[in-house]
Amino acid sequence: MFDDQTPPPANSDSARDRAGVIHPMTDLQRHDREGPLLITRGDGVMVYDEEGKAYIEGVSGLWSVSLGFAQKRLADAAYRQLLELPSYHLFRHKSHPKAIELAERLLAIAPVPMSKVFFANSGSEANDTAIKLAWYYNNALGRPEKKKIIGRIGGYHGITVASGSLTGLARNHADFDLPLPRFLHADCPSHWRHGLPGESETDYAARLAANLEALILKEGPETIAAFFAEPVIGSGGVIVPPQGYFDLIQPILKKYDILFVADEVICGFGRLGAMFGCQVYGLEPDMIAIAKGLSSGYVPISAVLMNAKIWDACYAQSGKLGVFGHGFTYSGHPVAAAVALEALDLYEELDIVGNVQRLAPVLQAGVRSHAGHPLVGEARGIGFLGGWELVSDKATKAPFPSPGMVGLMAERHCQARGVILRALGDTLTTAPPLVATADDIARIIAVVGEALDATLADLKAGVTI
Repeated sequence: MFDDQTPPPANSDSARDRAGVIHPMTDLQRHDREGPLLITRGDGVMVYDEEGKAYIEGVSGLWSVSLGFAQKRLADAAYRQLLELPSYHLFRHKSHPKAIELAERLLAIAPVPMSKVFFANSGSEANDTAIKLAWYYNNALGRPEKKKIIGRIGGYHGITVASGSLTGLARNHADFDLPLPRFLHADCPSHWRHGLPGESETDYAARLAANLEALILKEGPETIAAFFAEPVIGSGGVIVPPQGYFDLIQPILKKYDILFVADEVICGFGRLGAMFGCQVYGLEPDMIAIAKGLSSGYVPISAVLMNAKIWDACYAQSGKLGVFGHGFTYSGHPVAAAVALEALDLYEELDIVGNVQRLAPVLQAGVRSHAGHPLVGEARGIGFLGGWELVSDKATKAPFPSPGMVGLMAERHCQARGVILRALGDTLTTAPPLVATADDIARIIAVVGEALDATLADLKAGVTI
């Protein structure tokens, strides 16, 4: 029912897309058969396809359009900057006012004291930079063997060669020859999926912490440079950490002098009901990676915030080498920085964090209202993040034999009903724009219920995609 193999008109946008565009995270052969959903405009929480059909964008684009679509003040900020200084760089002692102001603003709102800001263009680049900084830092301290990086199974930190190695998802490693050496992965913090029978969340957290320490000791603490973690795992399926998890993890990192990098690319800028996920879970990282919500996804921009000990080492090593040999053409691009500054103003003026705090209980109650559905193994979430992990057997938590296919069916049933959600494997996820209303949330939850019922009916009828 989903697979329309009717060839599009030769000069249509769909045909042109198939002829020239490679789509990320997409089954390329399926796309060649079916073509794209062509979105032509957006407004608030809504986007519209080429035929004018409206959809609630229930995952904020890619977790990023926090302030909704067609926010005129962001467009105006970009336009003003394009007229004044459309492009410039930060290389070789050059600067411009917008990069300076944005760095000041970010340091002022950082969840823990930070010393400097390095600008990049995406979450992948931010995490890639943090990896390089961990290596640079240890070289500066005369510890060339302290270079291994620990991520977590299920974690997502980007898709470059280094950040893709840090990512703990097999689908992003397969046949790309990843992960590279030096990259390790600790346990996935999903209590529902990996907890032992009768094991409480706190006991599970203690087991994961013990396993992390055992991994560090096995590899040798003198070889471990950094540990990366999202406050809540996003693209790995909206995995909320078990109770007490980070309270146990952080002392282990300090004990063995291992840098802690918080990946706030998804969780930052209000999504969990605080400006940063670090504030929700009491995290005290050495570096923080931010992106997506920094500009509400309107223009590419990201950053790494580093504390004084990282900066001091970089400063000293640069003096020794004569250069800090890292950077991107568009680091701190003036248009991107101008849009980010306007976004920060809007977060404050629109009380975005307050809106999430007020409506998160509504969303979370809605997410959990589908927990009893025959296909739902676990319904979970926090703030404006939610997920439904779909299973073939609720009692045994058995996954489906063709990973991702049932999630895709549910995603497409939502789309057919005017709500765009995202299936991550067989976990259907939602992350509404942070300007969403109670009515928007109610519509998302209602459509998910309809889509789950339709997916179950398809499975019983033997329908495949």
